[in-house]
Amino acid sequence: MTPLSASDYPGKLAAVLFCQGCAWRCGYCHNPHLIPKQSEKPVPWSEVMAFLRRRRGLLDAVVFSGGEPTLQPSLAEAMREVKALGYLVGLHTAGIVPRRLKQVLPLVDWVSMDLKAPFHEHERVTKIAGSGERAQHSMELLLASGVRCEFHTLAGVPGELRAQTHHFADN
Repeated sequence: MTPLSASDYPGKLAAVLFCQGCAWRCGYCHNPHLIPKQSEKPVPWSEVMAFLRRRRGLLDAVVFSGGEPTLQPSLAEAMREVKALGYLVGLHTAGIVPRRLKQVLPLVDWVSMDLKAPFHEHERVTKIAGSGERAQHSMELLLASGVRCEFHTLAGVPGELRAQTHHFADN
């Protein structure tokens, strides 16, 4: 958990909750310690909630990040509990589990989605078959939802960013 961030939710002070586990194997992962399903130092949810109760009035938002939050079966319930404390809810995702993203969209106020590569090249980056289709479906769900969102792309070679921008704009 990051107790205070001014950069993880636009214009808001937020705590960031890092969910353990990621199904993708991107070579440049900036949180590789979050890839395994089990953490070496798990934090009980009761401790997280106690912290958030103490921070009411000091923080504006709570961001679920990872790893990949949509892999967590209890994500919706956790978001409901956080929202009940009066916080805005943010989500950082790569769109790994579209059905869970669809389930939590009514609970979130803002989403940041990583677009790892053009959808037809996604598997090259994630090392997982079908990842491009899942990411595209998640992007479509997010855009249709009306939830405030932003998308992040990664450029590995010169000129790739321009190609990615055109690809995502056309899809």
